[in-house]
Amino acid sequence: MDDIFDILILTGRPASGKSEIIDFLTRLPVRTRRRRYHLGTLDILDDFPLLWAWLEEDEILSAKLNRPRLHTNEQGYFVHPSLWHLLVERLSLEYQKRRRNDPAWHDHATALVEFSRGAEHGGYAAALPHLSDDMLRRAAILYVNVSFAESLRKNRRRFNPDRPDSILEHGLSDTKMEALYRNDDWAEIAPGASGLLDVRGIRVPYAVFENEDDVTTGQPDLLPARLETALGQLWDLRRRP
Repeated sequence: MDDIFDILILTGRPASGKSEIIDFLTRLPVRTRRRRYHLGTLDILDDFPLLWAWLEEDEILSAKLNRPRLHTNEQGYFVHPSLWHLLVERLSLEYQKRRRNDPAWHDHATALVEFSRGAEHGGYAAALPHLSDDMLRRAAILYVNVSFAESLRKNRRRFNPDRPDSILEHGLSDTKMEALYRNDDWAEIAPGASGLLDVRGIRVPYAVFENEDDVTTGQPDLLPARLETALGQLWDLRRRP
């Protein structure tokens, strides 16, 4: 349809507020979400459940089946950097399946694609090219901007050891946060508050949602208007010829 995003890619450091934004959007009435935020029925494509399944499988292989781990070492780091790109390829594949199964899917639905990438494993410059051309041509990117210190603080706060697989309550150790996410390349590839990002020759609109003051959890009354402004800017870029 001509009043909603086909694909919204939501990126940013871990615990930057992405999951809270999704939670807020999914709770909105359909008409409100469409009118104020240009989003249809949300179909979430998140790489965390895929990643977590790999970790669980490796623990089963190692601890119960006495077989070598496939994806991660004993410390939980990927055995090869290309596995980060495989996750993005999987998201792209899942999107293709949805389009195949329902050619009119985007008449009512927006695919909301969520992932984080640190510079240590190639950053967004390496990750985004693994999305298909069809996805890139239909996509717009909202980057949730927080400092590493804020990401680290919120990661510690949200972690629930009883629910490590939870979208809203999972977390990483400080050591892994330092290794994987201290350095972030977003500002290098997309230096402005909004604009067009070249990915394999395809110009993808982007906007930055500033969240250093934590409106996603600390000041939820400020979230609706700020998100509406950011997505409004992104919508204007998306509609340009």
